[in-house]
Amino acid sequence: MTSIDTKALQRRAHQLIPGGCHTYAKGDDQYPELAPPFLVRGEGCFVWDCEGTRYIEYGMGLRSISLGHAYPSVLEAAYRQMQLGMNFTRPMPLEVECAEELVHLIPAAEMVKFAKNGSDVASAAVRLARAVTGRERVAICADHPFFSVDDWFIGTTPMCAGVPRAVRELTVRFRYNDLDSLAALFARYPGQIACVIMEAEKEVPPHEGFLAGVQRLCRAHGALFILDETITGFRWHLGGAQAFYGITPDLATFGKALGNGFAVAALVGKREFMQYGGLQHDRERVFLLSYTHGAESGALAAAKEVMRIYRTEPVIATLWETGRRLQSGIEQAAAAAGVSAFFTVLGKPCCLTYATLDENGRPSQQYRTLFLQETIRRGVIAPSLVVSYTHTDEVVQQTIEAVYEALRVYRRALDEGIEKYLQGRSVKPVWRCFN
Repeated sequence: MTSIDTKALQRRAHQLIPGGCHTYAKGDDQYPELAPPFLVRGEGCFVWDCEGTRYIEYGMGLRSISLGHAYPSVLEAAYRQMQLGMNFTRPMPLEVECAEELVHLIPAAEMVKFAKNGSDVASAAVRLARAVTGRERVAICADHPFFSVDDWFIGTTPMCAGVPRAVRELTVRFRYNDLDSLAALFARYPGQIACVIMEAEKEVPPHEGFLAGVQRLCRAHGALFILDETITGFRWHLGGAQAFYGITPDLATFGKALGNGFAVAALVGKREFMQYGGLQHDRERVFLLSYTHGAESGALAAAKEVMRIYRTEPVIATLWETGRRLQSGIEQAAAAAGVSAFFTVLGKPCCLTYATLDENGRPSQQYRTLFLQETIRRGVIAPSLVVSYTHTDEVVQQTIEAVYEALRVYRRALDEGIEKYLQGRSVKPVWRCFN
């Protein structure tokens, strides 16, 4: 491999690209200073940096890689399709075939629109809900960190510069597992809320009856229920978290694992609503989704192959089983290192993350940095603990051993002061007003 001056490349990146990369979660401020500045290759659960150093990876492309990097049959399906052409003036049969696959799998899917990322399909769902209901307000779950890059959502975050106040005021928030907080919004804005958009689950599972309660409130007040399955889709269950929890939303969004790294997302939903983005109705036309590359053939071929693999192989069961082994091993490692009260594994086994607490039991970016620093030293990149179909038992065991050694350093930092062990600046949350 040709040697690359990665520090010089980093400086060039920041001169050319605001933030040095095109996704905030991949930025330099999200990783310790010793993290590899760039990654150049991935295979299965491994990635390589510019110097040829190999790491076990648990970010998995911001959870978009569920099968593994460069999964052979997915690449082959995309390659075969790309040889036939990428984009035509009229639709391709592949668009129908891929939509049929998704409708077969997802309970809420009676019609489908494809796009390139989850932000676009979430915004399309909101626009459709506003058109169907004739209302403007959107209720979002305040405990879920991201829905879209568009103003209706970004205006609710600390990074709301550039979003008009009038737009910001149209989005209102409720709390997860708190039906009363959602009921209060409907009472405060009677006949004004077009939709409720939320994820089925993040780190905390829904209380018994919570999701069904959200749906009942939406129906009672004439709002559409939108489930964001960008992350839960193709991890929780073959039919998504909606199948896992037995709830059928009016609209749902999918992405990330749907393409195993290829850029593809989908808005699915009930025909009575989705049809207003089409030609077979006499209502006012709704601009639902329309992109030059919305049905780009390589990505759709990849998605079709991903869905075939999920239908014919035990992908979901493997993600859960591998995640359980990883979680159990890390929890044992934390106990052995004496940090169980300060480092905890969170979420479902198929989509794990973790919390880092300081010596006073408060969430700490400094200790997150230390954990990332020490795991990277030992060949593991773990901004989360998200497993793939290609994380083997051997890899999981190697990870547990690396985490144990990292947590021993964590324990010493708790006892002796983190300044003694942390090299360089701390990582920072993406959502902040100032650098």
